[in-house]
Amino acid sequence: MKEIGWDDLQVFFHVADSGGLSGAGRTLGLSAATVGRRMLALEQATGQVLFERSQAGYALTGAGRALFQKVRAMQAAARPVAALLSPEQARPLVRLTAGTATAMFLADKFRLLWRPGDGFRLNFVTTETVLDIAHREVDLGIRNRAAESGNLASLKLGTLRFAPYRSWSAQRPELLEWVALDPAYARHPAARWLHQQDLPICAFASSVSTVHELVRAGAGIGVMPCLIGDLDPALARAGEIIEELTETQYLVMHADDRHQPHIRTVIDRLAAVYAENAELLAGARPLRQ
Repeated sequence: MKEIGWDDLQVFFHVADSGGLSGAGRTLGLSAATVGRRMLALEQATGQVLFERSQAGYALTGAGRALFQKVRAMQAAARPVAALLSPEQARPLVRLTAGTATAMFLADKFRLLWRPGDGFRLNFVTTETVLDIAHREVDLGIRNRAAESGNLASLKLGTLRFAPYRSWSAQRPELLEWVALDPAYARHPAARWLHQQDLPICAFASSVSTVHELVRAGAGIGVMPCLIGDLDPALARAGEIIEELTETQYLVMHADDRHQPHIRTVIDRLAAVYAENAELLAGARPLRQ
């Protein structure tokens, strides 16, 4: 077998991760045709079929999945080396992932998380999917459950509650129907809950932020975490707290990285923000009911 270069393995990783040539090409700054040729060459060099090709994209074969796991582990191991050699090493990057609503809440508290003169930078990775902290896709993650496996540690942050909200300026609130996430994007229990109720839905959206904007505009009633709904002066509660949606939020981190000074600083500041806003998160400070 020919020697396989690290560059080719990285191209393979991005094709596998994105499920196609175009997505990998955008990430790498290469044309889809170039990426396709390199994957054919990689398969020829390894003597194995790594992808099942179709109009829907590139799906991994059994051999491809095995290689993907190995390459992902190699990337995780290489990140500390890349960081050491980076010109930005003097200001390391702390990558924090959270769902849209939590990211909005934390962005508003940015001055409490980062201060002028801090020797690090913050990267807010906003997503409703769970990123792999064990393989260092991110450094810190705010989640609704503690870490269950891998070389991870967890810190309990606080209790989060949810309630229905409507526009404060709605003329006939009793006539409002509901606004929901499109079922295809409803990953969180609070998003799925609305689809399990016998309630009239007048509008769907593909993102949490759009649901928020639709509710603010008076389109209907939406379910939101109290940390967002109770802080928005344009909203009022449209009902009681939905107790079955109550969850505990945790900060999940890599067990080996949590003692690094810049990551430790962010951990401590996040814990302080949650402690100072415990009543807001728990739904004990509504602006209007």
